[in-house]
Amino acid sequence: MNERYSRQELFTPIGEEGQALIRNASVFILGAGALGSSAGEMLVRAGIGRITIVDRDIIDWTNLHRQQLYTEQDVIDQLPKAVAAEKRLTAINSDVDVTGIVVDVTPDNVLDLIKGHDFIVDGTDNIEIRLLANDAALKLGGIPFFMGACVGSYGLTFPIGIKNGQPCLHCLLETLPAQTMTCDTVGVISPIVVTTAARQVADVLKYVTGTKFPPKLQSTNLWTGERASIDVSKLKKDNCPSCSENPTYPFLSAKESMRTAVLCGRDTVQLSWPKSRQFELDAFAESIRGTVSKLVHNPHLLACEYDGHRLVLFRDGRMLIHGTKDIVAAKKIAAGLLG
Repeated sequence: MNERYSRQELFTPIGEEGQALIRNASVFILGAGALGSSAGEMLVRAGIGRITIVDRDIIDWTNLHRQQLYTEQDVIDQLPKAVAAEKRLTAINSDVDVTGIVVDVTPDNVLDLIKGHDFIVDGTDNIEIRLLANDAALKLGGIPFFMGACVGSYGLTFPIGIKNGQPCLHCLLETLPAQTMTCDTVGVISPIVVTTAARQVADVLKYVTGTKFPPKLQSTNLWTGERASIDVSKLKKDNCPSCSENPTYPFLSAKESMRTAVLCGRDTVQLSWPKSRQFELDAFAESIRGTVSKLVHNPHLLACEYDGHRLVLFRDGRMLIHGTKDIVAAKKIAAGLLG
């Protein structure tokens, strides 16, 4: 008999009944970076029935000190995080249905990606995408959204949608610490990543097994030893555009145009073309072979060096331009290659 979960079932708040509930749950992990990969490993080991993990990026050397699913070979192979995460998580527990999707989460696709999942675990490093997921979770009937963020030695968690009448992420925008610090400016240590992800996963397991707990905004600084737990129930806004009685879901509004972003923790600009312009990687690789250097081509992406920068093009119409934070310059580089 498989005793994989026997020690978890001995934990009274879970037991055999709770383990069965865990087995029937499905989780959408938004981001396969530090938090997402750590949370994904814990959830897979706990025996969650189904996991979908979504990420837009590839693995690089700066990820390895804190993104524990990945290896040096993944960097050498230029694997997208979602692809490597699916492979590793499946190897950890083949009983769990794991799907990795290489895509940028946008207003165009977020509802289709999240639909059908019981819970959302936040593994992104981008407040705009968090707010987008917040709107999507609410529009899809109030899917519980386990928010998490960390930088330096500081971590923050908040479970959204586990109790009626509580504020959503949009309500708390003025209360949350300003995102003036990023891992690109002040760094991050792996212990705060694991601590933050552990709190997120613990809250998921509590919710799945019917354990009641207060929806509090919790923060920890592992270096200074400071910690706080704040009851934010009174911060719900009656006129919140995302969770009021007549919501407009402002972050789900989409325009069919190029989107740009400077990636957190990376000297990199991302350009995203609308659905109307997609790229056939095989044909494109052949067309630029004489123009670029260090061309790498696999089923998921195309990478090369051009005009002094490293470029990565994904099948879904996204391009990463490494070596710059200047969006205007990045657009010129892309235009030079694409013609």
